[in-house]
Amino acid sequence: MKANKSRIEKHHIEDFIGRTYMSFCVTLLIVIIVSMVYFVASKGLSTFISGTTSVSEFFFGTKWSPDGDTPSFGALPFISGSFLVTLLAALIASPLSICAALFMTEIVPGWGKKLLQPVIELLSGIPSVVYGFVGLSVIVPLLRNIFPGQGIGVAAGALVLSVMILPTITSVAADALSSLPQNLKESSFALGATRWQTISRVIIPTTLPAIMTGVVLGMARAFGEALAVQMVIGNAPFVPRSLFESASTLTSVITLGMGNTTMGSPHNNALWSMALVLMLMTFVFVFLVRLLERRNKI
Repeated sequence: MKANKSRIEKHHIEDFIGRTYMSFCVTLLIVIIVSMVYFVASKGLSTFISGTTSVSEFFFGTKWSPDGDTPSFGALPFISGSFLVTLLAALIASPLSICAALFMTEIVPGWGKKLLQPVIELLSGIPSVVYGFVGLSVIVPLLRNIFPGQGIGVAAGALVLSVMILPTITSVAADALSSLPQNLKESSFALGATRWQTISRVIIPTTLPAIMTGVVLGMARAFGEALAVQMVIGNAPFVPRSLFESASTLTSVITLGMGNTTMGSPHNNALWSMALVLMLMTFVFVFLVRLLERRNKI
């Protein structure tokens, strides 16, 4: 009896310690997230609260001159550059990723999952500076020789980002295709459908919400990328009128300018406002992912 009682007390103590530790970790995580959101929001909104610039001028102004006699903080060139590069990268990477996932799971499911998927996932572990250096050494000279311009610009940034987000989209798409019930495909084959008809009319429509989740996650990765894009896009504070013109993104402007400003200065506050835009866009991407996941469950 005493042994059983001591064993029960020991289990209660271990259970209490486990619940306390888990509650502490969750509380600490919530505090960190709330603190980060509050810090970035307070710094970012100070640009508009202090009257340094208006919301309309910041989002729709095209002139960025923080160090001039009359400072201007128009962030439209950087916002448009970020969205343009991200959308182009998603348009390039999505078809390639979906085809790679279909090849690994439907065409050669045996050695495809064992060999090709680990190789593709290795791409996600390559540092951003390596992607940027490869883009600067290979993609930029290639574009310079084929198209007019210096090769540095939106097209180079989109190509580099498309390779960077390809593992993310491929992995999510492959997992979605692998989790598809086998009886759906067997039913399609039993009705006389070919492999391509089964893929195009059964597999892709059924797994489309999950595949779109991977695309959105890839876009989130591309939107927040800084170093690789910074090396090949040209970092010019202008709205690009061509894919082969130099442009800039929110992340590249923040990384280039944050270390050269004084905390609390108008220029520094404007950079924090850009960081706030990035954080809000991250929330939008997370919301889209949750929406697509819910649709996939339905």
